Amino acid sequence: FVHRHRLQYVPVKGDHVIGIVTAKAGDVFKLDVGGSEQASLSYLAFEGTTKRNRPNVQVGDLVYGQFLVANKDMEPEMVCIDSSGRSSGMGIIGQDGFLFKVSLGLIRKLLAPKCEIIQELSQLYPFELVLGMNGRIWVKAKTVQQTLIIVNILEACEYMTAEQRKQALARLSGN
Repeated sequence: FVHRHRLQYVPVKGDHVIGIVTAKAGDVFKLDVGGSEQASLSYLAFEGTTKRNRPNVQVGDLVYGQFLVANKDMEPEMVCIDSSGRSSGMGIIGQDGFLFKVSLGLIRKLLAPKCEIIQELSQLYPFELVLGMNGRIWVKAKTVQQTLIIVNILEACEYMTAEQRKQALARLSGN
């Protein structure tokens, strides 16, 4: 039988994901990316790192990166730099935001160019948002309360029509 909503993420080369550092082994970090196995991330896969200048990555840190290697025969390998060696927004994500999971279908919707949901939310409060193709979202607004409101709206978007969402946002903004 076929799963309509895949629960387990399958790494794809080039996908940008949010991983959670689970272990440090020599020069490599292990990350939980929500797949069947952990991904590896070399300390050299960050912008500007050398043998002497290592990134400060701790177990429990959230890392936004992309898959360099992802196929069924090899352990997935992540990097936090693009092809020209720049971080391009990838790297360790701040400690004080909120991480939660949504379906892979909702992530695809949110990552679509000109996503109305994100445009509408950004009129409510200023916030930072990191979307991982693995269904993980990290969000941080000015206050914990604002952060949680954004989290709740994003989670509810899965089941709301555009009209219901606009009404909910209008209620929140007091219009």
